[in-house]
Amino acid sequence: MNKWAFVSDFDGTISHKDFYWIVIEKYFPEGKRLFEQWRAGKIKDIDFLNTIFTSIHQDEEKIIEDIHHIPIDETVLPFITHVQRNGGDFYILSAGTDYYIRHILKKYNIRGVDIFSNEGYYHDKNIHMRIDPNHIHYSERYGIDKSSVIRTLKQTYKTVYFIGDSEPDVHAAKVADVTFAKGALQSLLREHHIPFIPVDTFADVERHLREKGVLT
Repeated sequence: MNKWAFVSDFDGTISHKDFYWIVIEKYFPEGKRLFEQWRAGKIKDIDFLNTIFTSIHQDEEKIIEDIHHIPIDETVLPFITHVQRNGGDFYILSAGTDYYIRHILKKYNIRGVDIFSNEGYYHDKNIHMRIDPNHIHYSERYGIDKSSVIRTLKQTYKTVYFIGDSEPDVHAAKVADVTFAKGALQSLLREHHIPFIPVDTFADVERHLREKGVLT
């Protein structure tokens, strides 16, 4: 059994801004009303994102340019390197799509990081998601079941760390060995009585793991 793994959400955790907000603000202002319906529980996450991502109507070069402008927590860059140098494997677990995540990894030359996310692809000036109901990690609401991914990783690793920032991450936090929480996830985990370590950046995470001797 491998030593340990660190699993990170992407939107709002690695990035400072969810990609769907970039799309709404630049190309699809009607998405603000859709966002309120989604937050009210009237629309499934996967249906909300699919509508947003197919409302871009731009050439792929322009979409990639927008992706490259996604602001990220740049303390994640040295953190990933330190995880890998200390025998850990780093994963990204996202209920968005791997399409824009892969472009971010390429931009920052991040290697050795596997992605668990909804498959995304460019077609007809938009981003589309390919959802497979027969996939082992399928979720009707999110497209991908984060708790299922964590459970699978725990069959391989002695310890699985997780970090997230929002509601879909509650499900992963329930089964991870140690959870770091940013933003809204902190209050959600308190409500569910799920233990967590509050952080603002990956520098905070690194500081904690160094104190515990996980990183040197």
